Amino acid sequence: MALPKGVGSALLAAVLFGASTPVAKFLLGDVAPVLLAGLFYAGSGSGLALVLAVRHWTKGSHAAGQLWPSKADWRWLAAAIGFGGIAGPILMMLGLSSTAASASALLLNLEAVFTALLAWVVFRENFDRRIAAGMASIVLGGVILAWTPGDSSISTGSVLIAAACLCWALDNNLTRKVAANDAIVIACMKGLVAGGVNIGIALAIGNMLPPWTLATAAAFVGFVGYGISLTLFVVALRALGTARTGAFFSVAPFFGALLAVGLQHEPLTPTLVAAALLMAAGVLLHITERHVHEHEHVPGSHIHPHTHDEHHQHQHGADWDGIEPHTHVHEHQPMRHEHAHFPDIHHRHDH
Repeated sequence: MALPKGVGSALLAAVLFGASTPVAKFLLGDVAPVLLAGLFYAGSGSGLALVLAVRHWTKGSHAAGQLWPSKADWRWLAAAIGFGGIAGPILMMLGLSSTAASASALLLNLEAVFTALLAWVVFRENFDRRIAAGMASIVLGGVILAWTPGDSSISTGSVLIAAACLCWALDNNLTRKVAANDAIVIACMKGLVAGGVNIGIALAIGNMLPPWTLATAAAFVGFVGYGISLTLFVVALRALGTARTGAFFSVAPFFGALLAVGLQHEPLTPTLVAAALLMAAGVLLHITERHVHEHEHVPGSHIHPHTHDEHHQHQHGADWDGIEPHTHVHEHQPMRHEHAHFPDIHHRHDH
């Protein structure tokens, strides 16, 4: 059975980002945390800028579409960059510097929990008991990871990583507000701004740029693990909504922990296994969710990449070249029907 639209993008985004965690841990031995965060995002933004240039050169006007967010969207994007592109990476790199990569990778599942809580409580996205149970399982796994055996406190590194997860959760919910725009442009803007700011902060506090070989390696990791991953994440947000995308994305730490154990020879402890099982159970509950009910679509007008599916039955003028997906302002007529769906950009109704 084929995966629902958007799930594949979310899972691939998770794999790419998860792989970057143990690599980041390795690079921290030679590059200061804040500077490394800047190099990651600079590589992300620069790489995606090159992708945009090549896309425009090869496809011309077909690549233009909705390249830039509307004026109303800029405030959401600016806030998302501040939390997710600047504060989050700095906290993450500082936390990684004192926490094992395998534990750090699994602890990142808290991002999905914070993302969902904000989506449900603040942004009013729908949820059910199955989704809540899955999140509870992930939270318990995160608590097990953060607890230091024989100590009554939570490690500083774990707290910093949890704070980074909260920043990224805010970023995810804010980015959903602009997810209908060009995903590559959104990710590129985040990378360029966050990379420039983080590198500037790093140089201002006395960090020195690493040799060009290390800088290039960090930039490449950023392009793949942050840039391509974030682009796919925005596509998934458009199709799945914030909480569900965050849930699917939570497979990232499992892949990161697997690499950390295999490549860096970190121990496979009982605590790590228990946390992994709890988090896996939570992810499974989300993956097997099926949300079906009769619902109504209200009339409206917006712009985003689309194909002529059941929600896009509008007409085109004679100048349309027949290429799909394509981007233009289009009208949605009122409709009432029943099918399996997620809280995507067309299903943000009340329950």
